[in-house]
Amino acid sequence: MTQADPSARKPSPTRRFLDDNARRTKVVATIGPASDALSTLSAMQDAGMDVARLPLAHGSIDDAVGRLRRVRQAAPDVGVLVDLPGPKIRTTPFPEGGVVLAAGSEVVLSPHGLAPRSDESSIGVSVPELVESLCEGDRIALGDGGVALVADKRDGYSMRARVVAGGKVQGRPGVTAPASRLVLKTPTPEDLHRLEVLLEEGIESVAVSFVRTAGDLEAVKAMAGRSVLVCAKMETPEAVDDMDNILQVADTVMVARGDLGVRVALEEVPHIQKRLIRSCIAWGRPVITATQMLESMVNSPVPTRAEVTDVANAVFDGTSAVMLSAESAVGVDPVNAVATMARIARRADRDFDSVHWGRNLPAQSFAAESSTGARITAAIGAAAWRASVDEKAAVIVACTNTGATARAITRFRPQAPIVAATPYDYTARQLTTSWGVDTVLVPEAKSTDEAVNHGVAAVRAAGYAKAGDVVVVLAGSLHDPEPVTDTLRLVRIY
Repeated sequence: MTQADPSARKPSPTRRFLDDNARRTKVVATIGPASDALSTLSAMQDAGMDVARLPLAHGSIDDAVGRLRRVRQAAPDVGVLVDLPGPKIRTTPFPEGGVVLAAGSEVVLSPHGLAPRSDESSIGVSVPELVESLCEGDRIALGDGGVALVADKRDGYSMRARVVAGGKVQGRPGVTAPASRLVLKTPTPEDLHRLEVLLEEGIESVAVSFVRTAGDLEAVKAMAGRSVLVCAKMETPEAVDDMDNILQVADTVMVARGDLGVRVALEEVPHIQKRLIRSCIAWGRPVITATQMLESMVNSPVPTRAEVTDVANAVFDGTSAVMLSAESAVGVDPVNAVATMARIARRADRDFDSVHWGRNLPAQSFAAESSTGARITAAIGAAAWRASVDEKAAVIVACTNTGATARAITRFRPQAPIVAATPYDYTARQLTTSWGVDTVLVPEAKSTDEAVNHGVAAVRAAGYAKAGDVVVVLAGSLHDPEPVTDTLRLVRIY
């Protein structure tokens, strides 16, 4: 397999610039049937979409490649996050328009071979071993858990069940049973095949579903190589328990509240969300808060007040990005959903407590960082944050080839704008997930001095700094075997 060479990409013009009312929390939008037209994708970029998520759970790999290419054509500055479906257990298809399962009614759960279609009385399950492993009294959730069944009586290869929480089901909703009944491995062989195809297209990042331990990321990282960011979707209690080990391996993290909320008590989800966000920031990992953030906008032009508050609170928690799922994939107005999400995030960013974050983060220990280079980078980042406060810096410039230097400084959530100066459009798109980072394209540098000079010249030309301003500049070693940010300079603009 020949993976696309990031360095071969032609740099695009300077990206968007910060202003006094800038949005620093990024917006991820899921692409689906409602949003994959060229005109819609372009409008979504204009409305505030920073990252396009391409889920592979539905449709063929050819469909995914087609959508990826349309994103590249219509929204060239947008990053792409390919989402591997993992070992998701689903029902067989319900009739078009769905059906309503009434509380108290009886349904029969059967292997998909016995029930190739699902309806009000019979539900097929894509993994026969799950049906075989069910025991009487087991609770089974459909979709995001709104519809729930309890296993009642074994009937040959099938299991009779009672509906204890009724509701409408449509399409092929997920099926969740007690974790001890069936343990599936991620990634699946199908995941790796899909990834191999999409790597040829030059993707920037890939999400791994149903991660349980850090080891679940190894096969994807081995195939993707160092240049592709690997995102761990935190949607199992096992992953939450192994959080520190996962954060040593993952490049980014998604708080996938939908499946997580089915597998843990609902009242635990907000607490897990806050813990994950705090930990990701301390480790310098971009973190995406996802699922049902503006769910009512699947059918409505406006969100509920509770949904608006949910998005704002994720911003106050410090999340790097907030994500739209069905709202933009199959919703009535994907462009409006993106614009609404961006507007909420922009307003919440104005009240984000940057000073509190910066003052407290350096006090935390970075001893858990996995390498000496990472610890040096964290220490230099802390010094840069302090310098930006003391000198009232106009901008923090992160000179970076891989994006690592920019991602390291974002953990401090500084008040000063962060601008990544990079030679590569590929790196610029990867940084669309990182909190508060804008990018400018610069020539390749042969030395640290040259990288600093390119970065300072670019931010001045772009209007981030003017004569008399102090600029904080971070740069990494060009020749170190591991990425390390080891240079900090304060430059006065003349």
